[in-house]
Amino acid sequence: MPEKATFAGGCFWCMVEPFDERPGIEKVVSGYTGGTTENPTYEEVCSDTTGHVEAVQITFDPDIFSYERLLEIFWQQIDPTDPGGQFNDRGESYQTAIFYHNEEQRQSAEKSKQKLEESGKFSDPIVTKILPAAPFYEAEEKHQDYYKKQSFHYKLYKKGSGRQDFIEKTWRPEKNKEELRRQLTPLQYHVTQENGTETPFQNEYFDHEEEGIYVDVISGEPLFSSKDKYDAGCGWPSFTKPIDKHQVKENTDTSHGMIRTEIRSSQADSHLGHVFEDGPQEKGGMRYCMNSAAMRFVPKDKMEQEGYGYLSYLFR
Repeated sequence: MPEKATFAGGCFWCMVEPFDERPGIEKVVSGYTGGTTENPTYEEVCSDTTGHVEAVQITFDPDIFSYERLLEIFWQQIDPTDPGGQFNDRGESYQTAIFYHNEEQRQSAEKSKQKLEESGKFSDPIVTKILPAAPFYEAEEKHQDYYKKQSFHYKLYKKGSGRQDFIEKTWRPEKNKEELRRQLTPLQYHVTQENGTETPFQNEYFDHEEEGIYVDVISGEPLFSSKDKYDAGCGWPSFTKPIDKHQVKENTDTSHGMIRTEIRSSQADSHLGHVFEDGPQEKGGMRYCMNSAAMRFVPKDKMEQEGYGYLSYLFR
């Protein structure tokens, strides 16, 4: 049964993309909540006279994407210590808050806030409020899916406002090259840290057929499922899509006299491989050609004990 989650994280333009088009997320809507004015306009809310904050309301399937995972993503988009707004956007309409829809959500939100406070990541107090859900008013159409409709301006705004740099500085761990050399085999290091490529047909997973998931060899973030793996005949493990597009990122690669699209893991920033448009057409036409050395395989029957039980829906 779908549920709703409501988060205020400053400008709602920047709060849709992190949640949108993820497994189990049915809809993400920008809007206004927490105030007294019915059906407010954008201009009214920004005037700080309505009591509303800009927010997003997410419709999600908790059996696929839990509320706890939504909370983790929410915290990683904001500065929870800022009582006066978010980044360059100032005023009460840009304050942060979690609006819970039931007692279970309230408890989960309180627990996640306490965990963040105890983590020591922030030296200042966490000021994000946890409040009961109030009437939610959808924002004007031009504000819906802004990151898609106005992608160039959106990227400039996210960077210019200071949000992007804050997120990267706060949440992306710094790489310790010496530690990685000790942690990884020479081939794994060469592939993930030096954009290397392993030998085709002589790597661990090119013809691997067991059911399970493939995770980043450094961070453990889930990348691909055996359900989407196929034999492309190229000698490297190939997939039609990632488990969650937010777990991988694309870069333009102009090395070796070619223009290709490189795929890297989002959290560890590991080089994984490349994506091409010559995959099975009936499955979207993409071929994610990965290096075995950049991944670790977790069998289906061990996913629960290794902390990937939430992805069991992949094999139902």
